[in-house]
This record gives sequence, C-alpha cells and structure tokens, in this order.
Amino acid sequence: MAFVDHVVVHVASGKGGDGVIRWLRTKESARGGPSGGDGGKGGDVVLLGVRDLAALANYRYEKKFHAEAGEAGKGELKHGKNGEDAILKVPVGTVARVVETGEEYEITSEDERITLFRGGKGGLGNARFKSSTNQNPFQQTLGKAGKGSDIELTLKIIADAGLIGLPNAGKSSLLNALTRSKSKVGDYPFTTLGPSLGDFYGYILADIPGLIEGASSGKGLGIQFLKHVERTGILLHLVSASQDDPLAAYGEVHTETEAFGHGLGAKREIIVLSQTDRITSAERDIKMQLLAKETGREVLGVSVEDPEALKAFADQLTKILNTSR
Repeated sequence: MAFVDHVVVHVASGKGGDGVIRWLRTKESARGGPSGGDGGKGGDVVLLGVRDLAALANYRYEKKFHAEAGEAGKGELKHGKNGEDAILKVPVGTVARVVETGEEYEITSEDERITLFRGGKGGLGNARFKSSTNQNPFQQTLGKAGKGSDIELTLKIIADAGLIGLPNAGKSSLLNALTRSKSKVGDYPFTTLGPSLGDFYGYILADIPGLIEGASSGKGLGIQFLKHVERTGILLHLVSASQDDPLAAYGEVHTETEAFGHGLGAKREIIVLSQTDRITSAERDIKMQLLAKETGREVLGVSVEDPEALKAFADQLTKILNTSR
C-alpha cells in the first residue's frame, strides 16, 4: 500500500432527531395528556489518534463521512436514540484543517480524541410545552441540523529521533536492528518509499526516506518527506562508510535540510558513520575524525553486522536520548 500523508475528505455531523406530538392513551382517557418525547442528538465527527502511519490510506478513495442522525422522539415520553459518531482514525502527528474556516486541530498522542463538529441537538416533544395554561400543547420543535466541511488531513511524524541521509546509507537496516520495525531493505536507491517508525526502549525513531540534491525544492522524494523531519527531537544523519568522500555525502543532505528551513538547521544533529564493517578500523577512524573536524558535529560509528559495535551504539544513543528530553 502506498504511503499517504495528505488527504482531503468531507465530513458532517448528524442532524438532531425531531421532537414529536404524542398523547398518553389509557383505558380511562383516549387522550390523557401530552407524552411526546424529545429527539436524540445527532452524532459528532471525531478524530481519534492511532499509532498507525498507514491510517490515512483508508481515506484515499472513501471521501465522505457522515455521522448518524438522531432518532425522533417517541410516545410515553421516550427519548429518541442519539446518533452514532463518525470516528476518523488518524496517525499521531496529524493536523486537521477545516477548509471553510482555516481552523486547525492537531492529534499529538495515541487515543486522543478531538471533536471537529458536534451533532445537532434533538427537538423537543410536546410534553415539554405542558403548563398550567396549556394542558394539551400541540407544539414540538425540529432537530437542529448538523455541521460539515471539507477537512484537510496532513501527517507530520512526531519522533524522538529522525534518521536521515542519502539513499542506501543504512537507515532502514539500523532502524530494524535497533527496534522491531520491519522496514524494507534493498541494495538500490529509494528502497524506503514512506517513513517508518520503531520503538527504541520507549523512544520513537523515524526512518525518513533517502534525500538527494534538490530535495528541498521537490526533487526525488523531496518536500513530501522533508516535512516529517520538522517534529523530530534530534537528527541522526547517516553517512555510509563506503562513501569515498563522506564529507560531500554529508554536505549534500545537510544543504537540503538547511534550505528547507522550518527550524531544521537549529536541531541537534549527530553524524552516524554507518556500515563500518565495509572498511578497516583505521579507515573508519580517519573518516570519523574528518567528519567531526570539518562539521563540528558529534560523530558515532555503527555496523548492524557487528553485534559489539551495534550494542555500543545503542548504549550511546540511549544516553543521548535520555538527555534530550
């Protein structure tokens, strides 16, 4: 299934049920007094936060969502049933914009609920109008209409750390090794066509698809995924140890994050020399020293093929994340 991070849907809350005119009928009296009940409330339109990055894909083709109308009142003072809510499950990090008004709402945690539109109130039955001067009222009111609008849903991933870098820098492999994620891995560019999340001892890591020169202006996967870096706490910038010029590889992606703006340049960024099993330890040290000297950044090394190196990196990353909150 293709990764979907932006959709527009139409939603509407339910109409309130009408109040009714009814009369209490007994053996003693064919019309013993008003007994019309109130109508039920219309259903609300509700956003529900879920830990499922693919949730917006449910709205690629189904575009209209209407909450249930309230039921009309009944005799014997019985209240009409309230309408069922229309609940739209959206990934944590989703921003909902009401197209007609420009109002924005944001889902920031799992199970968070935001009511976009409340259902219409139910109408009043004739029993509500009985008084000392009006013993047999013929009045009742209709239920109120619901409200609706086009809603723009945009996902911006919230994570403690975002893995960025050129295609095939080893981001997916590292995410899989550190978490229980099952990101697709392959020896060709753009293996990852959508962001993936993993749980690292309670911290959320996000694998952002490979960036290339011109990404900030839309080239390659471009801005579509750069926006997901906005809400990450820190950036783990992976540079493959197999790169002949690791500094140039770093600079290519760093230039794009700087050009994109939105505060990315101010984020804490740690360079990770990945796939260090592909070079000698002496070459690894030279490349790490070069990156540290020329960028002024902290540089870590890692190899998912070396259990000891992976454990050492995991321990370092844990300390970094513990101090970043």
